[in-house]
Amino acid sequence: MILSIIILFSTVSCSEFLDEVAPSNLSPESFYQIPDHAEAALASVYADMRYMGYGAGIFSSNWQLLEALSGTSTTETAQNSDLNNLYGLVHDGNTGHVVNYWNGVYKVIAQANQVIAKVPDITPMDEAQKTRILGEARFLRATAYFTAVRLWGDVPLITEPQTASSEDFLPARTSQEEVYSLIESDLKIAEAAGLPWMDASGRVSLAAVKAQLARVYLTMAGFPLQKGASHYQLAASKSKEVIDYANGNVSIGLFSTYGEVHQENLKNTVEHLFMLQYNNVVASNPMDNMYPNFKPVTYNGPSGTGSTVPTPAFYNSFEDGDLRTKNQEGYFYNTYYTNGSGEEFDLGAPYIFKHFNTASNGTKDNPGSRNNNLNVPQIRYAEVLLLFAEAQNELGGPTQEAYDALKEIRDRATLATPALGEYNQSSFREAVWKERWHELCYEQITWFDMVRLRKAYNENTDGFDAFVGHVNLSSNQALQEKHLLLPLGTQEMLNNPNLKPQNPGYPG
Repeated sequence: MILSIIILFSTVSCSEFLDEVAPSNLSPESFYQIPDHAEAALASVYADMRYMGYGAGIFSSNWQLLEALSGTSTTETAQNSDLNNLYGLVHDGNTGHVVNYWNGVYKVIAQANQVIAKVPDITPMDEAQKTRILGEARFLRATAYFTAVRLWGDVPLITEPQTASSEDFLPARTSQEEVYSLIESDLKIAEAAGLPWMDASGRVSLAAVKAQLARVYLTMAGFPLQKGASHYQLAASKSKEVIDYANGNVSIGLFSTYGEVHQENLKNTVEHLFMLQYNNVVASNPMDNMYPNFKPVTYNGPSGTGSTVPTPAFYNSFEDGDLRTKNQEGYFYNTYYTNGSGEEFDLGAPYIFKHFNTASNGTKDNPGSRNNNLNVPQIRYAEVLLLFAEAQNELGGPTQEAYDALKEIRDRATLATPALGEYNQSSFREAVWKERWHELCYEQITWFDMVRLRKAYNENTDGFDAFVGHVNLSSNQALQEKHLLLPLGTQEMLNNPNLKPQNPGYPG
């Protein structure tokens, strides 16, 4: 009957009907017409930055890739074979976390490329708004490439939107030097985009851009590029710009307590220069894999999480009296409250408190909201201080300004700092490195330090070993030369033979 009605009453030919485009189907050509489209497209790039929090099998998330390799944590669940392979340093191109990181990074790059290519042609549009959006997109693209080049070395450098008919649809890998050139260029454009120094909404700020530039320059000064003094100077100058602004403006600085670092209502402010944004309605905070395994620290009661816990050796490597190890005040806890708000009980070991949301999970006699809206920190002001201290020291030894930056970190930890005159360049260097290991632990930073320094912190000697041969106490396995880079994904190399050869030491 329906077919008869169509035949009798249709005044549109079959060929015309088939030629019509469904108005609800958007393409890059039909989108990007008005300023709101530009804002929406940029929001999608921000959303895709959350790839590090996506699931990677039972009891694991992508972010655990960078923690498992560092040797400062271990796992209590041991039910995820890919995570176990990372801890055992036997990961390969089929390891889920490795594959997921690659896919996540390049999805951010693809989305950012669309914004950078399409937004300039939107008219009419306020030029300041357009410049800001393009600057933010370039920061996000640079951040994705900065992750990729440190994990895989030479990687495909894609800067334009791609389709199946693109000439470079199967791109070869580009030298690290060229990748870093794009990263620096993107960040400089972002720096000139008129961004505010801080942005409580969570969007990219000028402080975040300058801090990221300092990170990039410090990395380029070290391995593998070994740019040396010129880039230590660039890193010192760029981080100093943030410090100078903070010294005259209370909107940037260290929180007075460590609890504020993971206080939900302080996200995107003061110490948090850039964070991944989470809201329980849209995307759940991914750091729940740090909860103690089968222990009732939240309103959910005992639950099987606890995939990432500190190794006893790393926890014990903090100096005596370091406030960062004080139960429930620092970055660890060894007691909590039954079901989040009941009677206090002993956890039996120290666990990571740094990402624990007391507003959501509850605290003594105060049931939580059950909505974990805590963000995940990406750049903190604490790191800026340590970036400056390290870079400035490499230019000829510790200065008063470098010493003051280090001391500010130690003062908050209630640690005494030897007088400036008691340091030489070598001892100050290791003092800063040690603070990086302790202050920035479990923020997906330590592994990148190990790669750029070719060093690893030895918890037993309180010194630093060469990367190759250092034994990760999480598994008692020694790091090898091949571990300086991750393998490329097996399936990715099958899809794109131009990616060959595989990184040294890995099959395929």
